[in-house]
Amino acid sequence: MDYNILIGGAAGQGVETLSSVFEKMLKRNGYKIFSIRDYMSRIRGGHNFAQIRFADRDLCSHTEDLDGIIALNNETIDYHIDRLKPDGFLVCDLSVRYEDDRIIKLPLMNTARNIGNIRVSGSVALGAVMGLLGLSLDDAGEIYNQFFRPDIADINTTAVLEGSKFVQTRYDLHALKEEENILINGNQAVALGALAAGCKFYSAYPMTPSTSIMDYLASKMNDAEIVVEQAEDEIAAINMAIGASYAGVRAMTGTSGGGFSLMVEGLGLAGMLEVPLVIAEVQRPGPVTGFPTRTEQGDLKFIISASQGEFPRMVIALRTPEDAFYQTVRAFNIADKYQIPVILVSDQFLADSVTTVKPFDFDEVRHDRYISREVDERPYKRYKITPSGISPRVIPGKIPGVTVMVDSDEHDEYGYITESAEVRTNMVDKRMRKIELLKQELQEPWFVGEEDCEVLMLAWGSTWGPVAEAVSILNTEGDKKYGALVFGDVWPLPTGLLLNKCKKAKRIVNVEQNATGQLASLVAETTGILCDFSVLKYDGRPMSPRYITEKVRGMK
Repeated sequence: MDYNILIGGAAGQGVETLSSVFEKMLKRNGYKIFSIRDYMSRIRGGHNFAQIRFADRDLCSHTEDLDGIIALNNETIDYHIDRLKPDGFLVCDLSVRYEDDRIIKLPLMNTARNIGNIRVSGSVALGAVMGLLGLSLDDAGEIYNQFFRPDIADINTTAVLEGSKFVQTRYDLHALKEEENILINGNQAVALGALAAGCKFYSAYPMTPSTSIMDYLASKMNDAEIVVEQAEDEIAAINMAIGASYAGVRAMTGTSGGGFSLMVEGLGLAGMLEVPLVIAEVQRPGPVTGFPTRTEQGDLKFIISASQGEFPRMVIALRTPEDAFYQTVRAFNIADKYQIPVILVSDQFLADSVTTVKPFDFDEVRHDRYISREVDERPYKRYKITPSGISPRVIPGKIPGVTVMVDSDEHDEYGYITESAEVRTNMVDKRMRKIELLKQELQEPWFVGEEDCEVLMLAWGSTWGPVAEAVSILNTEGDKKYGALVFGDVWPLPTGLLLNKCKKAKRIVNVEQNATGQLASLVAETTGILCDFSVLKYDGRPMSPRYITEKVRGMK
C-alpha cells in the first residue's frame, strides 16, 4: 500500500504544524513516511502545502498523484484537484464553492467555533482524514502536547476527535507494528551530525533554507554545550567560525548560495590559514535572491571553484537525512585531518523533506582531531613543509613557549609574510599535495539498478531518492536495463566506479536540478566522459520519479 495526502492553505493557517502532527500520527500507527514542503516567501497569505506520502515499506521520494487533500482554503483546491485520483477524497469546509463527487464538505469552521477556537478547524479536518483512513487517534493528545501548551493541546485533541466522528471509514488501514524509527528532515540531520561530531561553535546569518540548522542547534545550546551565534552577516559568520577553529574548537557555519557568495573571501582565508572549517551550503535557486523558498542544484561549480587562487577543499553532496548525519561527522574529521574547508552541499528539497529512518548509530561516530600535543623543533613551524602537505597543528596557548603564527598573506613555514618566489612555490605545492592524499579517502557514488545496465544515469545529492525510484520503475518495464550512480563526494570526484560503469553502458544520462548540467560538465572535465542526454529541471520544484521516467523514456 502507498498513499499520498496533501495539506494546503495560506501561510498562517497552520499547514506546517498540522502536517507535522499528521506525520507523527502516521508514525505512531507504524507507517513509513516521506513528505515534502512547498511554501512561499511570506509570513501571511500565499499558498503553502505539504505532501505526506506513507506506506508499509521504506520510501525515498515523493509522488504527484494524490489520494487525499485537506483544503484549508479555496486556492488549495484550485491548484491541486487536478492531481486527485478518481477515487480520492478532498476534505474542506461547508463554505467551499466547488462541486465534485470526491469533495467531502464538513462543518470544520462551525465545529472549531463550538469547541472554542476557530483556529483548530484544521485539526477537525485532520480527524476526518484519520477517520476515513481508519487509523487510531489514541496518541493524539500526547502528540499535540509536543507542539502546544496543555490548554491549546487539549482543544486540538478535542477537535481531531470530533472531526473523526463526521465520516465513515473508507480505507480501514489499521495500525501496523511501530518500528524504532525517527522522523527527521535533512537540516535536522546535519545539525545532529554536527553535535555528534563535537561541534562547539556555530555561527550563521539566517538565510532560507539553511536557517533551521541554526534553529535546531540553538535549541540544544545548553544540553550540548555549544555556542550558537547569529552573526550580523555571512562575512562575520564565516570569520567567527574560522577564529573559533583557530582557537581549537570544532566550528561550523551555514548558509545558502547568496550568503555563500559573501563568504567566499573567508573561504580563501581558511584555505590560506589551513584552518579546519565545515560549511553547510543549502542551495536554493539563484542568482541573487532568486526563489528564496524553492530548490535547485545550481551552485556546484561555484562551490568547487569559489575564492580566488588555488587551494584544497572538499565538497560533499548530501543525499538523504541518514547520509547527511554521517557525512557531517565525516566532514569534521576530514577538515581536521587535512586542515582544509569542507563544504556540505544540500538543497531545500533535502533540507525540508521529512522521512522515517533508523536511529543513527552513535557507536560509528569517532572524533579524529589530529592536534599535536608536542612540537619537534622550536621555534614552531606552523606551516612546516612535509611530504603529505599536512603540517603539525598546535592550538594556541596549549604548549608553553609555543606561538602559533598565522597569516592571510603568503608566508613561510613559521607564518611570516614572504615575497620570495621560491617560498611561494613551495607553499602552494605543500597545500596542493593534500589533494592527492585526500583522493585516497574518497567514497564512490551509490549505485542502484541492474549491474550490467544499458542506460546509466549520473546524479548527485538529493536527487538520490527520485532517481532510485525512477530506476526501479523503468526496470519493471523490461525493454532495457537501467542503473544510476548518485554522487556524494563530488570534489575531488571519485572516478573508479564511474569509469567501470560507463564502459559497459550504451547511453549515459545526467539527471540534475539545474539548467546547464553541472555534474556532467565536471565528469567531462575530469574523465573525458560525455553524457548522451540530459534530464534537467530548474523551476524551483523538486524532481519526481515520474518526471525522470518520462524524460528518459522520451530521449532520442
